[in-house]
Amino acid sequence: MHSSDRDRVVLATLVFAVLFSQVLLYPGVATLVDALGADAATSAFAATPLDASMWFLVAEFGAYVAFVGVWGVASDATGRRTPFIVVGALAGAVGYAVLAAAPALGSIPFGGVLLLRVFQGAMTIGAFSLTMTMLMDLEGGHGRNMGAAGIAIGLGAALGAPIGGQLTELNPLAPLLVAAGLLVCVGALVSLVRDRAVDDRRSARALVDGIRRQPTLSIPYAFGFVDRLTAGFFALVGTLYFQETFGLDAGTTGLMLACFFAPFALLQYPMGALSDRIGRTVPIVVGSVCYGGGILLVGASPSVATAAIAMAGVGVLGALVAPATMALVTDLAGESERGIAMAGFNVAGSLGFLGGFIIGGTVAGTYGYHLAFLVVGGLEIAIAVVTVPLFLRLSLEPTERFRSGDGRDT
Repeated sequence: MHSSDRDRVVLATLVFAVLFSQVLLYPGVATLVDALGADAATSAFAATPLDASMWFLVAEFGAYVAFVGVWGVASDATGRRTPFIVVGALAGAVGYAVLAAAPALGSIPFGGVLLLRVFQGAMTIGAFSLTMTMLMDLEGGHGRNMGAAGIAIGLGAALGAPIGGQLTELNPLAPLLVAAGLLVCVGALVSLVRDRAVDDRRSARALVDGIRRQPTLSIPYAFGFVDRLTAGFFALVGTLYFQETFGLDAGTTGLMLACFFAPFALLQYPMGALSDRIGRTVPIVVGSVCYGGGILLVGASPSVATAAIAMAGVGVLGALVAPATMALVTDLAGESERGIAMAGFNVAGSLGFLGGFIIGGTVAGTYGYHLAFLVVGGLEIAIAVVTVPLFLRLSLEPTERFRSGDGRDT
């Protein structure tokens, strides 16, 4: 096996492990925050189970937004990825482990739990974003590399949801302990991959200025924001919607989420390779319009069976959009600025997750679930329609650089 092919497999496995550990918590998040001391009488963040769940998820993604750029700049400025991934993964493992120990300590209020969640998120995002950046550094085609990242993300979510639901049935704290163990493995195994970061030793200001000179990066960032918004929406609002509307328990809810994440995961790599051949425009623009329409169908489904079929269709369309969007970041970013470019994409994505939690939770809580589905699906369609003129003005069709990548390898 060629070294880049082997490293692609290893890195995709590490991305999977980080994402899997994150998603383990989602199906049973309401039960988990209750076990961690969420109480309306003692915390303004826990007025209702929905509020407590929302703030628990928001704390992590708020930390993602605040710290992912720091990790990216530090990596690009030093020309190293591996040491930062090791530190982020091991510190994130500590964060998960301390959260799991919080109920035994007994004296940590829910506000303190949220602060621990911020620390865990700030560390975990370093391991996640920079492992994806190491995939960007590989040769072999940007679509293929980001397809490998996408299939890892999708599989992590697809398996994390049902397994997290089953772990929650055993013990609400079990997902935290499993997540801690997985991040320890990530910190240990990343050294198996050669660090291919460009040793440019540029200042943080120079790196940021380089990104500012690439305004076209705002296109994949915008799509990344809205795509992750829909994922955040399903993680919180979709979970509660399925449980309240169809009476599903945590384990069955995880299976429902897997109806989306399974095709989303399994089709990422071939869809990424497809975008290397046909360009990014059709997968991103047309795929997003259809993806938004699929979300509307989920919200309108009258039964568990039809909702599951609609979720599977949304997963297929998401697989068309996601790797092409991530590959476009690699297409547009300079070699020595990939860490901060991917950090920017993850900032947009984390803000999208936050938007999915906050917008989806607020609209669902105030106006009902059906309007929430309409708002989120409509946003996905709107971003595609609005950006059509930008895609038409830019040359985003396939080139040899898109197909083979411009990274160096040996």
